[in-house]
Amino acid sequence: MPDTPEQVPVRVLGGPTTLIGYGGLRLLTDPTFDAPGDYPLGGGRVLTKTAPSAADPADLGPVDVVLLSHDQHPDNLDASGRALLADVPVVLTTRSAAGRLGGTTRGLAPWEAVELTRPDGGTVTVTATPARHGPEGCEPVTGEVVGFVLTAPDLPTVHVSGDNASLDVVREIADRVGLVDTAVLFAGAARTALFDGALLTIDGALAAEAATVLGARRVVPAHCDSWAHFSESRDDLVAAFTAAGIADRLQLG
Repeated sequence: MPDTPEQVPVRVLGGPTTLIGYGGLRLLTDPTFDAPGDYPLGGGRVLTKTAPSAADPADLGPVDVVLLSHDQHPDNLDASGRALLADVPVVLTTRSAAGRLGGTTRGLAPWEAVELTRPDGGTVTVTATPARHGPEGCEPVTGEVVGFVLTAPDLPTVHVSGDNASLDVVREIADRVGLVDTAVLFAGAARTALFDGALLTIDGALAAEAATVLGARRVVPAHCDSWAHFSESRDDLVAAFTAAGIADRLQLG
């Protein structure tokens, strides 16, 4: 049977929001559909959205699962995204987010897994992976974040990074999971006044390193447009992958 990464359709909708088809299931990452504008972050801080989503929630059709890396920042879960969660049968996220959101959310610790029933009667395993949303020791400030790995016996492995700035975390995932066929990497080199402007997500150069460490045959970049605190664009990411000699792995759009 085919085992190419093209089996897994991934549609990037803007910011960290992507729609993934896997084993007959439709999985949505970090839903953000609010209009451009300023969004309070707390403590007098504001994040500015600069572009609309490529789709409205009403146009997506049914969503079976939301993979929510974290709920505490409006560029990963906004008001429209929160409203959408009420209609989704399964929402997988951090333990702390599940406590705040309730409803159909299920909190997963890193390396905890859940099996989902496929329409064809098989199963998909979703395993939570660690993520570090900033420099070492950032967790008390930036909060708990997870990524995800999707596996099934007859499908290529997919990794969704969530907001992660640590290549050491990527190495841990590669050691535990093995080769990844498709990596949906949250990039954009996010920076704010926190930690003197240190990276809160990977930049293009780190994304290229992450792709190499994971052995990813296809990389779908997300979280690199639509917000002012993303200090790199897709063009910067393409330049980094070109410099690393792996631009052919990128799937843009």
